[in-house]
Amino acid sequence: MSIWRYANPAEFMRLTDRLVVPLWAAAAALMAVGLYWSLALTPDDYQQGSTVKILFIHVPAAMLAINTYAVMAVASGVGLIRRHHVSFLVAKAAAPVGAAFTAIALITGAVWGQPMWGTWWVWDARLTAVLIMFFFYLGYMALWAAIEEPEKAADLSGVLCLVGVVFAFLSRYAVNFWATLHQGASLSMAEGQRVDDVFRTPLYIMIAAFYVLFVAILVVRARTEIRARRARSLRLQEARA
Repeated sequence: MSIWRYANPAEFMRLTDRLVVPLWAAAAALMAVGLYWSLALTPDDYQQGSTVKILFIHVPAAMLAINTYAVMAVASGVGLIRRHHVSFLVAKAAAPVGAAFTAIALITGAVWGQPMWGTWWVWDARLTAVLIMFFFYLGYMALWAAIEEPEKAADLSGVLCLVGVVFAFLSRYAVNFWATLHQGASLSMAEGQRVDDVFRTPLYIMIAAFYVLFVAILVVRARTEIRARRARSLRLQEARA
């Protein structure tokens, strides 16, 4: 069975119709367990106090900010190369979700950084790359909205998305290339860099909750985009009749 069969809108709708309810249920369950465990059951950090609990929102949001852009880039690349319009619509559906996660990551990072670094913002390599990636999210959505012809909007926004991949890459790996104020990966396996065991398990649960939530929202939004495309096609057919 070829995966490309799901590039057909009818096949995509048929597959995802069975996934919507289980995805939302799983996201709600994981989020409830993760929030209770991370906020109510984990202790305060000996240095950061209760501020450390921003970790449970900031880290999953930051991961999804980058990985959602990766999803958009792959979907845009597939759309440009194979001309599968469902791929373009998946990328379009993912953009507002990724922008929201990026905004959450930037805001929670500022709130966490202020007591730790003594400032709300620094022009650190990673922080600057994330901010520029956020602007690419906004530019991508603006380009879709500005062009009335869907085919042209899909192509141009797909190209713009691929151009922004460099900043998604730097958002993830800037700390490996430059000496930055931002810490390394919270889930690093290197001794002395990873979070303590008492925080790690609830963090894993929160990451899983955020990812399942992302997939649930993406599926619903992609289905909505496909329906909107169908409705537009029907209106054009009626206008020509």
